[in-house]
Amino acid sequence: MLRPIRTIATAAAALLLATACNSASTSGEPSGKDSAAVRGVTPDSIKVGGIVSMTTASGYSKKDTDLGARARYERANAEGGVNGRKIEYLGAEDDGQDPARNLAAARKLVQQEKVFAVSPMSSVTFSGADFLEKQQVPTFGWGTVPQFCGPKYIYGFGGCMVPMPGGTITQSWPEGLAHVLGGAKGKSVAVLANDNDAGTFAIRTYKQGFAAAGFRVSYAKAAVPATSLPSDWSAYTKEILRSNGGKAPDAVVSVMQTPYNIGLFTAVKRAGFKGVITDPTDYDPGLLAKDATKQALDGVHVLLSFEPFESSSAAMRQFKDDIRKAAGKDVPLNMHMMTGYMSADFFLAIAEKAGKDLTVESFQKAAAGFSDTGTMVGDRSLPKGQKEAFGCGALVQLKNGAYQVSSPFKCYEPVPFG
Repeated sequence: MLRPIRTIATAAAALLLATACNSASTSGEPSGKDSAAVRGVTPDSIKVGGIVSMTTASGYSKKDTDLGARARYERANAEGGVNGRKIEYLGAEDDGQDPARNLAAARKLVQQEKVFAVSPMSSVTFSGADFLEKQQVPTFGWGTVPQFCGPKYIYGFGGCMVPMPGGTITQSWPEGLAHVLGGAKGKSVAVLANDNDAGTFAIRTYKQGFAAAGFRVSYAKAAVPATSLPSDWSAYTKEILRSNGGKAPDAVVSVMQTPYNIGLFTAVKRAGFKGVITDPTDYDPGLLAKDATKQALDGVHVLLSFEPFESSSAAMRQFKDDIRKAAGKDVPLNMHMMTGYMSADFFLAIAEKAGKDLTVESFQKAAAGFSDTGTMVGDRSLPKGQKEAFGCGALVQLKNGAYQVSSPFKCYEPVPFG
């Protein structure tokens, strides 16, 4: 029996999910070796779609995830496709970071568009996960929500980032921060997240991870409303800046999206905080276009689960060239492009291994024994990646209007999560 996937769906989304599960047909699943019977697969093509939060209530957008995926698929097609089949990429559905729309997008891609796979899926809400799992749809995205941890058909391009008890926690953020601070011994961190399921999981995960690295976690709360930006951050800053025995911690760790980070970081700086500020979101040269944003993020160390764009590796040069070709011009790079690109790359690697006779069964068989090394997210292997992260990361610091590597890309041993 499959482990239930915990979603953050609203009552409306739950109703839609029940309807979807009762009415969805699985008649499109593979039958023997006849590729015509496989949903989304023809002798010449493989149909793939995406789900991305292109618009959100806060103004935060992951739209460039779609560009990153398209860039990788276009190169695959230019090189002859996957075992002779071209990727028919339909683009990404916009879920608006809304649970009901996420599920509706999943249903549309499977029931109407008849896709073989969903790649990328990039949203903090993944209410369509149960549906995609039951319909046996290989799905790839950034494993920063719990639905990427455990299911058979859902894969994080960097592995499972928020494991369930019994799994492990990647230490790239705590160890990277320790590198920046000259060690974790005697240092304290305050961790803040949004008040939703994703934030609660993040707090539970990082509280253990930072403590395991040797930090004192002086504050850890999922307290900031996820549906609206606070107009006054003083209630949070007062708690944070007094959390370390009445004084400020050595580092403020935010597990939130850019609009929230701008507000929080501006507030703690105005309150006189001189320590390290870090988040996993704000690696985007486009953010530097506005002076207020650039000032708020100046000095911030951003966690990356992939090679920094500043890397000179052959893989990074290829990525930049692919993005340039897909965009039709030079564009500022951001982490959303990498999310889409590496989601597509992971799907393509497994599909290639599955061979000419591509079915869901052959794809899953290829995934079960998949491994490779030296990618822009480190060494990938399955089924490990469905239980724990691949464990690699770097920190970059925004300084004087440019990003600089503050902790180099490296892979770390995970720690148990319980």
